[in-house]
Amino acid sequence: MFDIPEELKKLPQLPGVYLMKDKNGAVIYVGKAVNLKNRVRSYFRESNPDYKAASMAPNIAEFEVIVTDNEIESLVLENNLIKKYYPKYNIKLKDNKTYPYIKITVNEQYPRVFITRDRLKDKARYLGPYPSATSVRETLDAAHKIWPIRKCAKTFPRDINRDRPCLNKHIGGCLAPCTGLVDEAEYDRVLEEAVMFLTGKHAGVLERFEAQMAAYAEATEYEKAAEVRDKINHIKLIHEKQKVEGGVFDQDIVAFAKNGDEALFYIFFVRDGKMVGSEHLMASGAESVSDADIMAGFLKRFYSETSFVPRDIILGSETADKELITDWLSQLKGRRVNINVPQRADKARLVELAKKNAALTLEQSGEQIKRDNQRTKGAVKEIADALGIEGDLNRIEAVDISNIHGFESVGSMVVFEEGVPKRSDYRKFKIKDVYGPDDYASVEEVLHRRFTRYKNETAEGADGKFNKLPGLLMVDGGKGQASSAQKVLDDLQIGVPVCGMVKDDNHRTRGLYFNGAEVSLPRTSEGYKLIVRIQDEVHRFALEYHRKLREKSQVKSVLDDIPGIGGTRRKALMKHFGDIDKIKAADMEELKNVTGMNAAAAAAVHGFFRK
Repeated sequence: MFDIPEELKKLPQLPGVYLMKDKNGAVIYVGKAVNLKNRVRSYFRESNPDYKAASMAPNIAEFEVIVTDNEIESLVLENNLIKKYYPKYNIKLKDNKTYPYIKITVNEQYPRVFITRDRLKDKARYLGPYPSATSVRETLDAAHKIWPIRKCAKTFPRDINRDRPCLNKHIGGCLAPCTGLVDEAEYDRVLEEAVMFLTGKHAGVLERFEAQMAAYAEATEYEKAAEVRDKINHIKLIHEKQKVEGGVFDQDIVAFAKNGDEALFYIFFVRDGKMVGSEHLMASGAESVSDADIMAGFLKRFYSETSFVPRDIILGSETADKELITDWLSQLKGRRVNINVPQRADKARLVELAKKNAALTLEQSGEQIKRDNQRTKGAVKEIADALGIEGDLNRIEAVDISNIHGFESVGSMVVFEEGVPKRSDYRKFKIKDVYGPDDYASVEEVLHRRFTRYKNETAEGADGKFNKLPGLLMVDGGKGQASSAQKVLDDLQIGVPVCGMVKDDNHRTRGLYFNGAEVSLPRTSEGYKLIVRIQDEVHRFALEYHRKLREKSQVKSVLDDIPGIGGTRRKALMKHFGDIDKIKAADMEELKNVTGMNAAAAAAVHGFFRK
């Protein structure tokens, strides 16, 4: 039993990170502190001026602290732990997209240039990341129109003259190295110009083109001079379109608007003095949190995910931990980063524009946010109310079994947090101790393994895959499956409510079996729809796993272990008897009566099950 008053006495007066946990051991908040003793103790004061801390305190059953050498280390660790546990009371970005890069395959002959979202360790050159896929696509399309670099994925020299050149050669869009007639030095020169353009070195490219145009004009090759002139005009047009007044440095302009628990951040990205795009991201956990803390939470989450940190970050409002975040970002960048809230009107123009965009986007998204909340958090509350469960059902786990007659079963576990699938916590189980289609025993095996792992990991203080408990456990099936699950939890002395997801004769979700009775929700309710989604998802995940294993021949019948019993005889035995238990119980005469079985094969089967 975790004794909070006693544990508070043991806290060190050192910098570090603290993890607040609920009665199920789930991490509900991660924070950092200069002095762990003072900060953690503040959560348990009778009169706490911090509304969020006061509302969270009754849900804290235990806490854990990790000491660090300094504040920056604690900030980095705090970030990593929030991304790992996704705690209920922390500011959480809802966007987890990967940003695009421009990849230049300098690791191959006649390099290509294209967009990718995967940065590999393959010796290629990567430009970016870019905040907007649209803007980088427009820039890359412009580069391909000006410089005839290949787009195909052919491998050289293997594919030289293997096929006829594609249409791009005939329309002047590719130098066609596949013909074997292209000088590598000339191709590299063209590529170099394109890369200069893509990296923003427009002046150098324009100087080269202007020299070419003058040379063609002097040689009276006016058509070629006109082609180069068009390229020059195109580059100038792109440059003017991207240009932003007020500096030549890399900047991010960040502002947000909030409504209740939701905050919407709007960011303008300026690179080399050019506007290259904008982005908006939603965050949750903003209710009863100061604007400064909301901004700090965003900065820490956002810049821990991106591989590029600009020189200047211009904010629409002040941030908490400004000096600490500045030092951390400066370390990431390798040079000084500035974080400021502009005071002068000319400097504040883009900030005001970001604020307006944030407010407008949040207003437009307001109804959608409400609908999403009703579909997710609202649906979870409806289920809790229908079952009469008090407390937090933030995490729901569901289990299903998949098998085909004669084949080993597989189990799946899916996880929904706040009504949304959390696929990183999905788990697969290959049934080891159950032969044949015995769903009840298979459910027991899966859950016994799952919750035994939980007990072992928590007892050892290990940071494993099963160290969280759900607020509700759902099992695909009715009374039998729910009873099997309850038996395991009782044996392991784990107090998690269990229900079965019941289907009707048409295999449609009907309701939940809970505490010896069937509970129905209106079919139009969001709670009912969430149950359907959970049941469909756990069923899909189980079938998908089973199918993959069958395709890889990793799931097989126990009969395959019997010498002399191949696929044909196995199928014949299953067709004749129906399941493994009846085959195990059959005598020699019954086995010999199966189509395709001789005396030796019958003896092999009979002896196998009686070892």
